Amino acid sequence: MDSRDFEQITAAEREEPYIPPQTLRERGWQRMKQNRLALGGMAIVAVMTVLAVAGPWLCPYTYDYQDFANANAWPSPAHWFGTDSLGRDLLVRVLYGARISLSIGLVASVINVVIGVLYGGIAGLVGGRTDRIMMHIVDVLYSIPMLLYVILLMVVFKPGLLNIYLALGIAYWLAMARIVRGQILSLKQQDYVLAARSCGASTWQILRRHMIPNCVGPIIVTLTLSIPDAIFTEAFLSFIGLGVAAPMASWGVLASEGIASMRSFPFQLVFPAIALSVTMLGFMFLGDGLRDALDPQHQKGGEG
Repeated sequence: MDSRDFEQITAAEREEPYIPPQTLRERGWQRMKQNRLALGGMAIVAVMTVLAVAGPWLCPYTYDYQDFANANAWPSPAHWFGTDSLGRDLLVRVLYGARISLSIGLVASVINVVIGVLYGGIAGLVGGRTDRIMMHIVDVLYSIPMLLYVILLMVVFKPGLLNIYLALGIAYWLAMARIVRGQILSLKQQDYVLAARSCGASTWQILRRHMIPNCVGPIIVTLTLSIPDAIFTEAFLSFIGLGVAAPMASWGVLASEGIASMRSFPFQLVFPAIALSVTMLGFMFLGDGLRDALDPQHQKGGEG
């Protein structure tokens, strides 16, 4: 190769535009767009969220308005989902139940992230005896069936919306702590962590600036998959009488009320059951899609 050919190759390289490497978010979104179930789940979650926020305001009735003259009315133009045994419009109660159920799933998941990430991150980063003691505590709590754990907490706290937030938040951080700890253990020997230690960075600075940002993918996936679990647990608690109190309406309360008249007025059970099932399917599809999109091993295999 003479100097002229080398100059031509160099000029061609200079003219080629620089393409920056894709971030995890960009690669994840490209994979999400190829997953129809994940996009469908995202659409379901978005629609249910909008209906939960704006739906009760658009209805001409309130969730606790009673019209005994129209009790147990079948679906009609006046009451699209019919009415319950007290003449309350079932559509607005289902929408109001969506607001309660989704808020419970969101609040429980936020508490799950805060406690689980900090607990698992500290245990994995500090290591040694501290790690063993902290994870033994998690193992003991994990050995108790989660639903039984929540029921016991609700018996102590008494039924109520705020107490459901508290009980689910206390009980649902164990899986997050385990996942974050595993991620931290795999990252703590990386060069950038050792460099941060040699520069005098504290444990909290290393955890906040270097470790947790590199665990965002598993955290998001676990968070998304924990929301339908919290929604279903709240529905079960309300179904057995340990959830929100009347006249508030979650999907579990509506199912509990509808099952009493299932043979005569099946629509009172069908509509809240459909809303609960569709929402949980949406979150499950979205969580599975995020897991496939943000899994580094999956991405590595796909890029190879």
